[in-house]
Amino acid sequence: MQNESMPGKNKRVAVMDLGTNTFHLLIAEGPANNFTEIFHTQEGVKLGEGGINEGLIQPAAFERGIATMQRFRDHLLDHHVTELRAIGTSALRNAKNGQDFITAVNEKAGIQIELISGDQEAAYIYNGIDASGCLTDRNALIIDIGGGSVEFIIGNEDEILWKQSFEIGAARLMDMFHKVDPIPVISIKAMTSYLNGQLADLFAAALKYRPRILIGSSGAFESFAEVIELEAGRKFDLKKTRNYEFDTDDLLDLIERLAKSNHAQRAAIKGIIPVRVDMIVVASLLTIYIMQKIGVADVAMSTYSLKEGVLAQMLG
Repeated sequence: MQNESMPGKNKRVAVMDLGTNTFHLLIAEGPANNFTEIFHTQEGVKLGEGGINEGLIQPAAFERGIATMQRFRDHLLDHHVTELRAIGTSALRNAKNGQDFITAVNEKAGIQIELISGDQEAAYIYNGIDASGCLTDRNALIIDIGGGSVEFIIGNEDEILWKQSFEIGAARLMDMFHKVDPIPVISIKAMTSYLNGQLADLFAAALKYRPRILIGSSGAFESFAEVIELEAGRKFDLKKTRNYEFDTDDLLDLIERLAKSNHAQRAAIKGIIPVRVDMIVVASLLTIYIMQKIGVADVAMSTYSLKEGVLAQMLG
């Protein structure tokens, strides 16, 4: 199934977001600003496992990725998709054998992967967040914590003011700093020092544009919201949630608990999906680090991200 449009009355489109940890497939139809989700699945492929910082997709991860793409192809056929875009991001951008994976997927699943830059990734994430309706006239700092990269975008409902992708994703940070569980204080300090060195461009942009709210794009932020709501005894359905505003105290309490937890304790928490059980620690620490550095207490979450941004363009 190549990335091409076929004639038909109903345009049924699919987006694959092929991330470092998780592969997503979203099938939808209808108008860009109010599309109908036909089918959504995600698989914890962990493409970066064992080789993320060496720039290599390990054989087991390579095979998991191929098998997932073959299953995704079957879903496309089952749902009569007329147009597809399969987007490759950080792990495929940086892996020495990323092109080998792209070729193998084309040969074995008939899907052509489109490799995008970090800058394109940030632009699609902004489009997704914008489509969710959570942006206003005040400047926001959007953060999308992926496994391989983290995208930061400063913007409002009218425009992107600044954007940049950094190769400091949760899988990379975990590989570098979260080697002992619970994560030791000395490792947190080392990670903080590392981030200070990596994110100078972000801090300069924040000084210039002064964002007043932090908006987390899907991923770990979905888990934060779900855990907080379930623990408060409230019903929470991510499928029916586009946007969510955090109580800052609840969020900070949860981050502190996650930072002090071990694997078994995190695995027992309702609302954290298995692929996120370990990476949520560095994602939590990155979140509070950014809040403190930028001086932002208001935090929100959107369930929309890259795939909805691509979808909006396809349906637009």
